[in-house]
Amino acid sequence: MTDSTENREEILEESEEAKATEAKAAETAETADEEAKQEEADAPDESGDADSGKESGEETEEEVKEEGQEAGQDDSELRYLRLMADFQNYKKRVEKEKKDLYSYANEKIMTELLAVLDNFERALDHDTGDGFREGIEMIFKQLTDVLEKSGLAEIPALGEEFDPNVHSAVMTEETEDYESGKVSGVMQKGYTLNGKVIRPTMVKVAN
Repeated sequence: MTDSTENREEILEESEEAKATEAKAAETAETADEEAKQEEADAPDESGDADSGKESGEETEEEVKEEGQEAGQDDSELRYLRLMADFQNYKKRVEKEKKDLYSYANEKIMTELLAVLDNFERALDHDTGDGFREGIEMIFKQLTDVLEKSGLAEIPALGEEFDPNVHSAVMTEETEDYESGKVSGVMQKGYTLNGKVIRPTMVKVAN
């Protein structure tokens, strides 16, 4: 009887120990599960970071493309401005050449007509005392008016400061009528055509 009772108590103790062990194991497993879930919750979203990095990379590439396009536009605009400036300079040069062509197209015939003017003046220097002189003066005036309208102009000389750009010194002379360096006499008149010297004045210069 006593042995049976002792065996029963041992069995009950072992059963209680087994239950306690199972409960402790279950509690440990539950704690491990909770920790694992917490770690998953705290872990960063790698896929999200990857997507974010990708988007950031895409934005960087787009920015580089935009900057490249802007730089290309700046270069194109600069080339366009240079071409426009070159074209404007070309137009001005062509217009000047055309203007010069029109202004000096008659230079050759004007130069040849100067000899005619010289002969008219020589004829007028010899007064015959009749109506012939008056007729010559009228023709001479008419001719000079036509030439002046075409741009011919006589170069001032007598009494002017000698200017090698428009005067050609043939000789020098001692004179009290003009200061030294002044044109003291005109041997042949000089002319310009639209501002360009086509024949310098042949002069005498005072010492």
